[in-house]
Amino acid sequence: MDKNDEKVLVVKSEKLFEKGIWKGLKQDNLEYYLDLINKNFEFKRRGDVEEDNNYQQIIPYILFSYEGKFFAYKYLSGAGEKRLVNNNYQLGVGGHINKEDVADERNIIEAGMMREWNEEVEFAGSLLSKKLVGIINDDSSPVEKVHLGLVFHFIGDASDINVKETDKMEGKIFELKEIENNLSHSPWMKIVYNDYLKNLV
Repeated sequence: MDKNDEKVLVVKSEKLFEKGIWKGLKQDNLEYYLDLINKNFEFKRRGDVEEDNNYQQIIPYILFSYEGKFFAYKYLSGAGEKRLVNNNYQLGVGGHINKEDVADERNIIEAGMMREWNEEVEFAGSLLSKKLVGIINDDSSPVEKVHLGLVFHFIGDASDINVKETDKMEGKIFELKEIENNLSHSPWMKIVYNDYLKNLV
């Protein structure tokens, strides 16, 4: 299927921001926004909302750590991701929530998040906790302006984790200080690092 034909989970911007718009990582009143999303989501064709500021596409964005070290991955040369700088590491795992994720609408965010997690990484251990630590809103570019990031911090009991698409990417557990100068320059990565991760270092 063409990605533009995917049905992705969205919430009307006026509903999400009825209490005001923020920029950066919101770290308070998170349960209110989770509840709001769960009660007001709908599915729209991705191609129809990519440039529509009336809707926010909801994106789970997962950080994984083990004993204070974080999982990071980078795209390999020739992987086809020319928009990504080859030596820059990504920390967030995630993507759109699709209509196919719906089994129990009360857990739609959890279902979409875990599908992305299981599609992207191979983790041999158990997850000790999964916590929503912030919500990213950023209007610095047209792409970010129509996406809202739900930043989850997963803590595991083992370091045995890697990407599944090893022909395109490589992943590893790092101390943040090992890669802080080589992190992705994406707006979301900057926000997550400056507003959350730097406080953990």
